[in-house]
Amino acid sequence: MKNVLVIGGGGREHAIVMKLAESKHVGKIYCTPGNGGISKYAECFDVGATDIDGVVKLAKELKPDMVVVTPDDPLVMGMADALQAEGFLTFGPKENAAIIEGSKVFSKNLMKKYGIPTAQCEVFTESEKAVEYLKKQNKYPAVIKADGLALGKGVIIAQNEKEAVNAVHEMIDDLKFGKSSSRIVIEEFLTGPEVSVLSFTDGKTVVPMISSMDHKRIGEGDTGLNTGGMGTLSPNPYYTPEIAKECMEKIFIPTVNAMNAEGRTFEGCLYFGLMITPDGVKVIEYNCRFGDPETQVVLPMLETDLYEIFEAVCQHRLDEIEIKWRGGSCACVIIASGGYPEKYEKGFEITGLDDMGQAHGCEVFHAGTKLDGDGKFRTNGGRVLGVTAKGESLEDALVRAYAGVEKIGFSGKYFRRDIGQRALKALK
Repeated sequence: MKNVLVIGGGGREHAIVMKLAESKHVGKIYCTPGNGGISKYAECFDVGATDIDGVVKLAKELKPDMVVVTPDDPLVMGMADALQAEGFLTFGPKENAAIIEGSKVFSKNLMKKYGIPTAQCEVFTESEKAVEYLKKQNKYPAVIKADGLALGKGVIIAQNEKEAVNAVHEMIDDLKFGKSSSRIVIEEFLTGPEVSVLSFTDGKTVVPMISSMDHKRIGEGDTGLNTGGMGTLSPNPYYTPEIAKECMEKIFIPTVNAMNAEGRTFEGCLYFGLMITPDGVKVIEYNCRFGDPETQVVLPMLETDLYEIFEAVCQHRLDEIEIKWRGGSCACVIIASGGYPEKYEKGFEITGLDDMGQAHGCEVFHAGTKLDGDGKFRTNGGRVLGVTAKGESLEDALVRAYAGVEKIGFSGKYFRRDIGQRALKALK
């Protein structure tokens, strides 16, 4: 049996850990730093996900057969390189490939150079020039993005000149997102349904996973501040077989080939954030890892052994395995702390979960939880739980997921009641 060390401590990592626990090949699962829910399926350690030296030291002590690096920050910092240098079979792209998410400027230039469809954009390091450009364009909404990683919050969709100018000054002059916003990208606002497609790739073969739809805004009706994601569903009804074919030919294969041509072979999970515009499908963003909370609705639909896929990617033989998905739909509703994505309190007792941190009729992926000294689950983050359910139809999956949400309680519990409604309309 193979022992696996998973790096990270959120809902995405919980979904990966639970899927690996189903594998006939996997014995012991370790996770660092993990969380309350993950600790029921893996032995957790107190080493931070961005502590490269600490993780390498831990891996040397545990001697796992494979290390899975899932969050963006450690990948962009070169954790996969450090682990591979010590001889560990590591799932996750090297630093020079993770830049596809680590720098918006890099990814936009890559798409421009290789003719991969995306929004028109310009790059700025000086606020005066950026403001001048905005005034000259005078097109709103306008999209303003920090170049580097910003916990999924470095994108502002400005509805007017005042909001746009304010965003530019906050990012460049006030460094709202630290060094990440010392360079910004201003791009045209695209319209159309959004689709998330995660894919497995070993640098030669690319295998898209089942599509998904995210709900980024905190408020119902897609209003309010952007979050890390308030709910997801799969498959995405807008992602038809025709669209999938277009994406494979014009986006997925060209991206993998472009990275190879740049000497930045990508091995791991490559995430495509797409928009189906009236002018065809365009790339909004790339991520160098599993999306969160998309992973929570994609992996439950996977029938093939996840360890076998990870191993095939690491050994550059992804073309040798067939990846199968179950039929039906999957839905995930995020339960968040009141006040998220701004100020919120932690430490409230969570009721309605069994000893494994689960609820009957669904899978509960823990994002921000911890176990207290009495073995009780407590809130420990903005997004606390992802309540996920499968069903024969999307409607069925949503009913089951919301039934799970109703069973769970804590002080300040907040969730959106309209997850999946837009998709249901598209299906009618």
